[in-house]
Amino acid sequence: MEKYRIAGGNRLHGEVEISGAKNAAVAIIPAALMVDGICRIENLPQISDTVTLLHILESLGAGVKMINPSTVEIDSRHATWKGADYDRMRKIRASYYLVGAMLSRFGVARTTMPGGCNFGVRPIDQHVKGMNALGATVDVTDYIDAKAIHGRLRGAEIYLDKVSVGATMNIILAATLAEGRTIIENAAREPHIVDLANFLNSMGADVRGAGTDTVKINGVDRLHGGTYAIIPDQIEAGTYMAATAACGGEVLITNVIPKHLDCISAKLREMGVTVEEYPESVLVRSSGRLRRANVKTLPYPGFPTDMQPQMGVALAVADGTSVITEGVWDNRYKYVNQLRKMGAQFQVDGRVAVVEGVERLHGATVEACDLRAGAALVIAGLCADGVTTVEDIEYIERGYQDLVGKLQALGADIRIVDEPEHSERLNANAG
Repeated sequence: MEKYRIAGGNRLHGEVEISGAKNAAVAIIPAALMVDGICRIENLPQISDTVTLLHILESLGAGVKMINPSTVEIDSRHATWKGADYDRMRKIRASYYLVGAMLSRFGVARTTMPGGCNFGVRPIDQHVKGMNALGATVDVTDYIDAKAIHGRLRGAEIYLDKVSVGATMNIILAATLAEGRTIIENAAREPHIVDLANFLNSMGADVRGAGTDTVKINGVDRLHGGTYAIIPDQIEAGTYMAATAACGGEVLITNVIPKHLDCISAKLREMGVTVEEYPESVLVRSSGRLRRANVKTLPYPGFPTDMQPQMGVALAVADGTSVITEGVWDNRYKYVNQLRKMGAQFQVDGRVAVVEGVERLHGATVEACDLRAGAALVIAGLCADGVTTVEDIEYIERGYQDLVGKLQALGADIRIVDEPEHSERLNANAG
Protein backbone atom coordinates (compact mmCIF):
# COMPACT_ATOMS: atom_id res chain seq x y z
CA MET A 1 0.00 0.00 0.00
CA GLU A 2 1.35 3.41 -0.94
CA LYS A 3 1.85 5.88 1.91
CA TYR A 4 3.46 9.26 2.48
CA ARG A 5 6.64 9.28 4.56
CA ILE A 6 7.42 12.74 5.93
CA ALA A 7 10.47 13.89 7.88
CA GLY A 8 9.27 17.08 9.54
CA GLY A 9 10.94 20.29 10.53
CA ASN A 10 11.79 21.92 7.20
CA ARG A 11 10.62 25.43 6.47
CA LEU A 12 8.94 25.92 3.10
CA HIS A 13 10.50 28.20 0.49
CA GLY A 14 9.91 28.74 -3.20
CA GLU A 15 7.04 28.91 -5.66
CA VAL A 16 4.07 26.60 -6.25
CA GLU A 17 1.58 26.72 -9.11
CA ILE A 18 -2.05 25.93 -8.32
CA SER A 19 -4.01 23.51 -10.51
CA GLY A 20 -7.58 23.77 -11.76
CA ALA A 21 -10.39 23.71 -9.20
CA LYS A 22 -11.50 20.20 -8.23
CA ASN A 23 -14.95 21.35 -7.13
CA ALA A 24 -15.54 23.04 -10.48
CA ALA A 25 -14.10 20.22 -12.58
CA VAL A 26 -16.30 17.53 -11.02
CA ALA A 27 -19.42 19.43 -12.18
CA ILE A 28 -18.08 20.67 -15.52
CA ILE A 29 -17.16 17.16 -16.70
CA PRO A 30 -20.76 15.89 -16.21
CA ALA A 31 -21.96 19.11 -17.87
CA ALA A 32 -19.99 18.12 -20.98
CA LEU A 33 -22.47 15.25 -21.35
CA MET A 34 -25.07 17.87 -22.33
CA VAL A 35 -23.01 19.43 -25.12
CA ASP A 36 -24.04 18.61 -28.69
CA GLY A 37 -20.54 18.86 -30.07
CA ILE A 38 -16.93 18.73 -28.94
CA CYS A 39 -15.99 20.69 -25.86
CA ARG A 40 -12.38 21.32 -24.89
CA ILE A 41 -11.72 21.71 -21.17
CA GLU A 42 -8.41 23.29 -20.15
CA ASN A 43 -6.70 23.65 -16.76
CA LEU A 44 -8.21 20.31 -15.75
CA PRO A 45 -6.71 19.07 -12.45
CA GLN A 46 -4.89 15.74 -12.73
CA ILE A 47 -6.58 14.00 -9.81
CA SER A 48 -8.34 10.70 -9.34
CA ASP A 49 -11.85 12.22 -9.18
CA THR A 50 -11.54 13.77 -12.65
CA VAL A 51 -10.05 10.56 -14.08
CA THR A 52 -12.99 8.60 -12.63
CA LEU A 53 -15.56 10.98 -14.13
CA LEU A 54 -13.94 10.82 -17.55
CA HIS A 55 -14.10 7.01 -17.40
CA ILE A 56 -17.80 7.27 -16.49
CA LEU A 57 -18.46 9.50 -19.51
CA GLU A 58 -16.67 6.98 -21.72
CA SER A 59 -18.89 4.22 -20.31
CA LEU A 60 -21.89 6.32 -21.41
CA GLY A 61 -20.55 6.42 -24.97
CA ALA A 62 -18.82 9.80 -24.95
CA GLY A 63 -15.53 10.22 -26.74
CA VAL A 64 -12.73 11.34 -24.42
CA LYS A 65 -9.37 12.47 -25.81
CA MET A 66 -6.56 13.79 -23.61
CA ILE A 67 -4.74 16.53 -25.55
CA ASN A 68 -2.19 16.99 -22.77
CA PRO A 69 -2.27 16.20 -19.02
CA SER A 70 -4.43 19.25 -18.25
CA THR A 71 -6.55 19.48 -21.42
CA VAL A 72 -9.29 17.10 -22.55
CA GLU A 73 -11.70 17.04 -25.46
CA ILE A 74 -15.10 15.44 -24.83
CA ASP A 75 -17.52 14.48 -27.60
CA SER A 76 -20.90 13.45 -26.17
CA ARG A 77 -22.90 13.47 -29.39
CA HIS A 78 -23.31 9.68 -29.32
CA ALA A 79 -23.69 9.26 -25.57
CA THR A 80 -26.60 7.40 -23.95
CA TRP A 81 -27.69 7.12 -20.34
CA LYS A 82 -27.43 3.32 -20.43
CA GLY A 83 -24.30 1.38 -19.56
CA ALA A 84 -22.85 3.69 -16.91
CA ASP A 85 -19.91 2.49 -14.83
CA TYR A 86 -21.67 2.27 -11.46
CA ASP A 87 -18.65 0.86 -9.63
CA ARG A 88 -16.75 4.05 -10.40
CA MET A 89 -19.77 6.21 -9.55
CA ARG A 90 -19.85 4.79 -6.03
CA LYS A 91 -16.37 6.11 -5.31
CA ILE A 92 -17.07 9.81 -5.71
CA ARG A 93 -19.38 12.46 -4.32
CA ALA A 94 -19.78 14.10 -7.72
CA SER A 95 -21.77 11.16 -9.09
CA TYR A 96 -24.94 13.07 -8.25
CA TYR A 97 -24.14 15.78 -10.81
CA LEU A 98 -24.82 13.16 -13.44
CA VAL A 99 -28.49 13.22 -12.36
CA GLY A 100 -28.95 16.82 -13.51
CA ALA A 101 -26.84 16.31 -16.62
CA MET A 102 -28.60 13.06 -17.67
CA LEU A 103 -32.07 14.43 -17.01
CA SER A 104 -31.23 17.53 -18.99
CA ARG A 105 -29.79 15.58 -21.93
CA PHE A 106 -31.81 12.34 -21.98
CA GLY A 107 -34.90 12.99 -19.83
CA VAL A 108 -33.91 10.01 -17.69
CA ALA A 109 -31.08 9.35 -15.23
CA ARG A 110 -29.62 6.63 -13.07
CA THR A 111 -26.64 7.08 -10.74
CA THR A 112 -25.40 5.67 -7.47
CA MET A 113 -25.72 7.49 -4.18
CA PRO A 114 -22.78 9.87 -3.62
CA GLY A 115 -19.60 8.33 -2.24
CA GLY A 116 -16.24 9.98 -1.60
CA CYS A 117 -15.25 11.32 1.80
CA ASN A 118 -17.14 10.26 4.91
CA PHE A 119 -17.49 13.27 7.20
CA GLY A 120 -21.23 13.30 7.65
CA VAL A 121 -24.49 12.39 5.99
CA ARG A 122 -24.82 13.70 2.44
CA PRO A 123 -28.53 14.50 2.24
CA ILE A 124 -29.83 14.94 -1.29
CA ASP A 125 -33.30 16.14 -0.32
CA GLN A 126 -32.70 19.58 -1.88
CA HIS A 127 -31.52 17.92 -5.09
CA VAL A 128 -34.70 15.82 -5.16
CA LYS A 129 -36.86 18.86 -4.40
CA GLY A 130 -35.33 20.69 -7.35
CA MET A 131 -35.76 17.81 -9.78
CA ASN A 132 -39.37 17.29 -8.67
CA ALA A 133 -40.10 20.99 -9.23
CA LEU A 134 -38.67 20.70 -12.75
CA GLY A 135 -41.07 17.86 -13.52
CA ALA A 136 -39.09 14.72 -12.72
CA THR A 137 -39.93 11.73 -10.59
CA VAL A 138 -37.04 10.66 -8.37
CA ASP A 139 -36.68 7.32 -6.61
CA VAL A 140 -33.84 7.04 -4.09
CA THR A 141 -32.60 3.62 -2.93
CA ASP A 142 -29.03 2.41 -3.41
CA TYR A 143 -29.37 4.24 -6.70
CA ILE A 144 -30.91 7.54 -7.75
CA ASP A 145 -33.44 6.91 -10.53
CA ALA A 146 -35.06 9.91 -12.15
CA LYS A 147 -37.31 10.50 -15.13
CA ALA A 148 -38.80 13.60 -16.72
CA ILE A 149 -42.57 13.13 -16.60
CA HIS A 150 -43.17 15.03 -19.85
CA GLY A 151 -40.05 13.82 -21.63
CA ARG A 152 -38.37 17.20 -21.16
CA LEU A 153 -37.93 19.10 -17.92
CA ARG A 154 -39.87 22.34 -17.46
CA GLY A 155 -38.69 25.50 -15.75
CA ALA A 156 -39.87 26.28 -12.22
CA GLU A 157 -39.27 28.53 -9.23
CA ILE A 158 -37.29 26.65 -6.57
CA TYR A 159 -36.47 27.84 -3.05
CA LEU A 160 -33.72 25.85 -1.36
CA ASP A 161 -34.53 25.24 2.30
CA LYS A 162 -30.81 25.15 3.02
CA VAL A 163 -27.92 26.70 1.13
CA SER A 164 -26.47 23.76 -0.79
CA VAL A 165 -23.61 23.92 -3.28
CA GLY A 166 -24.40 20.50 -4.72
CA ALA A 167 -28.12 21.15 -5.13
CA THR A 168 -27.53 24.58 -6.67
CA MET A 169 -25.16 23.13 -9.27
CA ASN A 170 -27.33 20.08 -9.97
CA ILE A 171 -30.44 22.21 -10.55
CA ILE A 172 -28.48 24.53 -12.86
CA LEU A 173 -27.43 21.48 -14.88
CA ALA A 174 -30.98 20.12 -15.06
CA ALA A 175 -32.54 23.49 -15.92
CA THR A 176 -30.09 24.39 -18.70
CA LEU A 177 -31.92 22.36 -21.37
CA ALA A 178 -35.35 22.56 -19.71
CA GLU A 179 -38.31 24.29 -21.33
CA GLY A 180 -38.82 27.81 -19.97
CA ARG A 181 -37.25 29.74 -17.08
CA THR A 182 -36.00 28.36 -13.77
CA ILE A 183 -35.32 30.56 -10.75
CA ILE A 184 -33.29 29.22 -7.80
CA GLU A 185 -33.72 31.20 -4.58
CA ASN A 186 -31.34 30.88 -1.60
CA ALA A 187 -28.72 29.52 -3.98
CA ALA A 188 -25.13 28.86 -2.91
CA ARG A 189 -22.57 31.41 -4.12
CA GLU A 190 -19.24 29.56 -4.27
CA PRO A 191 -16.72 30.39 -7.05
CA HIS A 192 -17.10 26.94 -8.60
CA ILE A 193 -20.83 27.59 -9.11
CA VAL A 194 -19.90 30.69 -11.10
CA ASP A 195 -17.38 28.60 -13.04
CA LEU A 196 -20.00 25.99 -13.93
CA ALA A 197 -22.36 28.73 -15.12
CA ASN A 198 -19.60 30.34 -17.18
CA PHE A 199 -18.77 26.98 -18.77
CA LEU A 200 -22.41 26.36 -19.69
CA ASN A 201 -22.84 29.91 -21.03
CA SER A 202 -19.73 29.52 -23.19
CA MET A 203 -21.46 26.50 -24.75
CA GLY A 204 -24.70 28.41 -25.45
CA ALA A 205 -26.61 28.24 -22.15
CA ASP A 206 -28.37 31.23 -20.55
CA VAL A 207 -27.52 31.16 -16.83
CA ARG A 208 -27.65 34.46 -14.97
CA GLY A 209 -26.93 35.51 -11.41
CA ALA A 210 -24.47 32.74 -10.49
CA GLY A 211 -22.49 33.95 -7.47
CA THR A 212 -25.60 35.57 -5.95
CA ASP A 213 -28.40 33.98 -3.95
CA THR A 214 -30.78 34.13 -6.94
CA VAL A 215 -29.87 32.24 -10.10
CA LYS A 216 -32.03 32.45 -13.23
CA ILE A 217 -31.74 29.89 -16.03
CA ASN A 218 -33.50 30.36 -19.34
CA GLY A 219 -33.64 26.93 -20.93
CA VAL A 220 -32.14 26.48 -24.39
CA ASP A 221 -32.70 23.75 -26.99
CA ARG A 222 -29.06 22.70 -27.32
CA LEU A 223 -25.50 23.41 -26.28
CA HIS A 224 -22.74 23.72 -28.84
CA GLY A 225 -19.07 22.84 -28.56
CA GLY A 226 -16.38 25.24 -27.43
CA THR A 227 -13.29 25.73 -25.28
CA TYR A 228 -13.23 26.59 -21.58
CA ALA A 229 -10.51 26.90 -18.91
CA ILE A 230 -11.34 25.92 -15.32
CA ILE A 231 -10.59 28.44 -12.55
CA PRO A 232 -7.69 27.85 -10.10
CA ASP A 233 -8.40 25.76 -7.02
CA GLN A 234 -9.18 27.93 -4.01
CA ILE A 235 -8.76 25.07 -1.53
CA GLU A 236 -5.47 23.81 -2.96
CA ALA A 237 -4.11 27.36 -2.69
CA GLY A 238 -5.42 27.66 0.87
CA THR A 239 -3.79 24.36 1.78
CA TYR A 240 -0.34 25.62 0.73
CA MET A 241 -1.03 28.87 2.59
CA ALA A 242 -1.84 26.95 5.78
CA ALA A 243 1.21 24.71 5.29
CA THR A 244 3.49 27.73 5.01
CA ALA A 245 1.92 29.27 8.10
CA ALA A 246 2.40 26.09 10.17
CA CYS A 247 5.91 25.23 8.94
CA GLY A 248 7.30 28.73 8.56
CA GLY A 249 9.00 30.08 5.48
CA GLU A 250 8.11 32.10 2.39
CA VAL A 251 6.11 30.74 -0.55
CA LEU A 252 4.79 32.43 -3.66
CA ILE A 253 1.52 30.74 -4.68
CA THR A 254 0.78 31.36 -8.36
CA ASN A 255 -2.20 30.86 -10.70
CA VAL A 256 -4.74 31.97 -8.10
CA ILE A 257 -7.62 34.42 -7.90
CA PRO A 258 -6.72 36.36 -4.71
CA LYS A 259 -10.33 37.50 -4.19
CA HIS A 260 -11.36 33.86 -3.71
CA LEU A 261 -8.80 33.60 -0.89
CA ASP A 262 -9.89 36.70 1.06
CA CYS A 263 -11.32 34.88 4.08
CA ILE A 264 -8.27 32.57 4.33
CA SER A 265 -5.83 35.45 3.94
CA ALA A 266 -7.66 37.50 6.57
CA LYS A 267 -7.55 34.67 9.12
CA LEU A 268 -3.86 33.99 8.53
CA ARG A 269 -3.04 37.68 8.95
CA GLU A 270 -4.94 37.59 12.24
CA MET A 271 -2.61 34.75 13.26
CA GLY A 272 0.51 36.81 12.49
CA VAL A 273 1.21 35.58 8.95
CA THR A 274 2.15 38.04 6.19
CA VAL A 275 0.02 37.64 3.04
CA GLU A 276 0.79 39.90 0.07
CA GLU A 277 -1.61 39.88 -2.88
CA TYR A 278 -0.67 40.31 -6.54
CA PRO A 279 -2.91 40.11 -9.64
CA GLU A 280 -2.64 36.30 -10.00
CA SER A 281 -0.59 35.21 -6.99
CA VAL A 282 -0.18 35.56 -3.24
CA LEU A 283 3.05 35.61 -1.23
CA VAL A 284 2.83 33.97 2.20
CA ARG A 285 5.53 34.61 4.79
CA SER A 286 5.55 33.05 8.27
CA SER A 287 8.18 33.37 11.01
CA GLY A 288 7.95 32.84 14.73
CA ARG A 289 4.99 31.54 16.68
CA LEU A 290 1.48 31.83 15.29
CA ARG A 291 -1.21 33.59 17.33
CA ARG A 292 -4.48 32.02 18.42
CA ALA A 293 -7.67 32.67 16.42
CA ASN A 294 -11.29 31.61 16.27
CA VAL A 295 -12.60 30.06 13.05
CA LYS A 296 -16.20 29.46 12.00
CA THR A 297 -16.93 27.75 8.70
CA LEU A 298 -19.80 29.12 6.63
CA PRO A 299 -21.01 29.03 3.03
CA TYR A 300 -19.10 31.33 0.67
CA PRO A 301 -17.98 34.07 1.15
CA GLY A 302 -17.43 32.77 4.68
CA PHE A 303 -14.49 30.61 5.73
CA PRO A 304 -14.65 27.37 3.69
CA THR A 305 -15.38 24.10 5.45
CA ASP A 306 -12.86 22.46 3.11
CA MET A 307 -10.12 24.50 4.84
CA GLN A 308 -11.15 23.69 8.41
CA PRO A 309 -8.83 20.70 9.03
CA GLN A 310 -5.79 22.43 7.51
CA MET A 311 -6.39 25.52 9.62
CA GLY A 312 -6.89 23.25 12.63
CA VAL A 313 -3.29 22.05 12.27
CA ALA A 314 -1.98 25.62 12.13
CA LEU A 315 -3.96 26.45 15.28
CA ALA A 316 -2.62 23.29 16.97
CA VAL A 317 0.88 24.85 16.92
CA ALA A 318 -0.22 28.42 17.68
CA ASP A 319 0.10 30.23 21.01
CA GLY A 320 -3.00 30.18 23.19
CA THR A 321 -6.49 28.70 22.96
CA SER A 322 -8.43 28.73 19.69
CA VAL A 323 -12.02 27.75 18.96
CA ILE A 324 -13.22 26.15 15.72
CA THR A 325 -16.94 26.07 14.94
CA GLU A 326 -18.00 23.86 12.03
CA GLY A 327 -21.02 25.51 10.42
CA VAL A 328 -21.53 23.17 7.46
CA TRP A 329 -20.96 19.46 8.25
CA ASP A 330 -21.99 17.44 11.30
CA ASN A 331 -18.89 15.28 11.56
CA ARG A 332 -15.77 16.90 10.21
CA TYR A 333 -13.55 16.31 13.24
CA LYS A 334 -12.54 12.69 12.55
CA TYR A 335 -9.02 13.90 11.84
CA VAL A 336 -8.68 15.11 15.43
CA ASN A 337 -8.00 11.61 16.80
CA GLN A 338 -5.14 11.30 14.32
CA LEU A 339 -3.70 14.68 15.33
CA ARG A 340 -3.85 13.64 18.98
CA LYS A 341 -1.42 10.83 18.13
CA MET A 342 0.98 13.61 17.18
CA GLY A 343 0.51 15.52 20.43
CA ALA A 344 -2.20 17.99 19.40
CA GLN A 345 -4.60 19.14 22.14
CA PHE A 346 -8.20 19.17 20.90
CA GLN A 347 -11.46 18.98 22.84
CA VAL A 348 -14.48 18.40 20.61
CA ASP A 349 -18.12 18.91 21.56
CA GLY A 350 -20.48 18.49 18.63
CA ARG A 351 -19.57 21.07 16.03
CA VAL A 352 -17.16 22.99 18.29
CA ALA A 353 -13.49 22.19 18.86
CA VAL A 354 -11.30 23.91 21.43
CA VAL A 355 -7.62 23.84 20.47
CA GLU A 356 -4.83 24.36 23.00
CA GLY A 357 -1.71 25.23 21.07
CA VAL A 358 1.39 23.13 21.75
CA GLU A 359 5.06 23.92 21.23
CA ARG A 360 5.62 21.13 18.69
CA LEU A 361 3.89 18.12 17.21
CA HIS A 362 5.76 14.82 16.99
CA GLY A 363 5.81 12.25 14.21
CA ALA A 364 3.44 9.28 14.22
CA THR A 365 1.66 6.86 11.90
CA VAL A 366 -1.72 8.35 11.01
CA GLU A 367 -4.61 7.57 8.66
CA ALA A 368 -6.29 9.97 6.24
CA CYS A 369 -10.03 9.61 6.79
CA ASP A 370 -11.08 12.04 4.05
CA LEU A 371 -9.57 14.36 1.46
CA ARG A 372 -9.06 17.54 3.50
CA ALA A 373 -8.28 15.67 6.71
CA GLY A 374 -5.54 13.88 4.79
CA ALA A 375 -4.10 17.20 3.62
CA ALA A 376 -4.17 18.40 7.23
CA LEU A 377 -2.20 15.35 8.38
CA VAL A 378 0.41 16.04 5.70
CA ILE A 379 0.77 19.60 7.04
CA ALA A 380 1.06 18.19 10.57
CA GLY A 381 3.81 15.84 9.44
CA LEU A 382 5.66 18.67 7.72
CA CYS A 383 5.81 20.80 10.88
CA ALA A 384 6.31 17.95 13.39
CA ASP A 385 9.50 16.66 14.95
CA GLY A 386 10.50 13.25 13.63
CA VAL A 387 8.96 11.03 10.97
CA THR A 388 5.26 10.81 10.11
CA THR A 389 3.66 8.12 7.95
CA VAL A 390 0.31 9.01 6.37
CA GLU A 391 -1.78 6.02 5.31
CA ASP A 392 -4.90 5.80 3.08
CA ILE A 393 -3.49 8.45 0.76
CA GLU A 394 -6.01 7.61 -1.96
CA TYR A 395 -8.34 10.10 -0.23
CA ILE A 396 -5.75 12.86 -0.64
CA GLU A 397 -5.06 12.07 -4.28
CA ARG A 398 -8.75 12.54 -5.05
CA GLY A 399 -8.22 16.28 -4.82
CA TYR A 400 -4.54 17.32 -4.95
CA GLN A 401 -2.49 17.18 -8.12
CA ASP A 402 1.14 16.12 -7.54
CA LEU A 403 1.06 17.06 -3.86
CA VAL A 404 4.34 15.28 -3.13
CA GLY A 405 6.18 16.83 -6.08
CA LYS A 406 4.98 20.33 -5.30
CA LEU A 407 5.94 20.05 -1.62
CA GLN A 408 9.35 18.61 -2.48
CA ALA A 409 9.97 21.63 -4.72
CA LEU A 410 9.32 23.82 -1.65
CA GLY A 411 11.95 21.97 0.38
CA ALA A 412 9.73 19.48 2.21
CA ASP A 413 11.10 16.02 2.99
CA ILE A 414 8.16 13.93 1.78
CA ARG A 415 8.07 10.87 -0.44
CA ILE A 416 5.75 8.05 -1.45
CA VAL A 417 6.66 4.64 -0.08
CA ASP A 418 5.09 1.31 -0.97
CA GLU A 419 4.59 -0.97 2.02
CA PRO A 420 2.50 -4.12 2.51
CA GLU A 421 -0.54 -4.10 4.75
CA HIS A 422 0.13 -4.82 8.42
CA SER A 423 -1.52 -8.25 8.15
CA GLU A 424 0.61 -9.10 5.12
CA ARG A 425 3.76 -8.19 7.02
CA LEU A 426 2.70 -10.43 9.91
CA ASN A 427 2.04 -13.34 7.56
CA ALA A 428 5.38 -12.79 5.85
CA ASN A 429 7.16 -12.76 9.21
CA ALA A 430 5.32 -15.91 10.33
CA GLY A 431 6.36 -17.65 7.11
